[in-house]
Amino acid sequence: MIAIRHSRHKDYEEIWQIFHEVVSVGDTYPFSPDIDREEALRLWVEMPRATYIAEADGKVVGTYYIKSNQPGLGSHVCNAGYMVQAEARGMGVGKAMCSHSLDVARRLGYKAMQYNLVVATNVAAVKLWQKMGFEIVGTLPQAFNHAALGLVDAHVMYRLL
Repeated sequence: MIAIRHSRHKDYEEIWQIFHEVVSVGDTYPFSPDIDREEALRLWVEMPRATYIAEADGKVVGTYYIKSNQPGLGSHVCNAGYMVQAEARGMGVGKAMCSHSLDVARRLGYKAMQYNLVVATNVAAVKLWQKMGFEIVGTLPQAFNHAALGLVDAHVMYRLL
């Protein structure tokens, strides 16, 4: 079973380990692969409105954040980012976190959720977000510099809540 809860300071090391594992590959997030721990935690935990962790068998296997996508007149739309530990992929962690984030977004008063940069070559994520009700509303040609493939397209995905 996957349990999801607010992150706490004691979770920072596990969050950093997952963040580093995902970002260092350079195939899904625009963060620099050599980002340091302090900056990563500032961007993932301190700046967002809320950050959560997913646990399976008492071990942190995923993390996500939620924040307003834009300030002021665009603040009714939120943005979320998800990361799953490599050995936990395919176990439903991403789906559980997405479902949880949609509920959290509604409780926080958001009217829609938008993903700004879903790398088109991340086929599993694109399919999952579509299953979760997101539509590709735009494709940004060569907007992501994939570590192995070079410049690839990225999608903007959106759904009403």
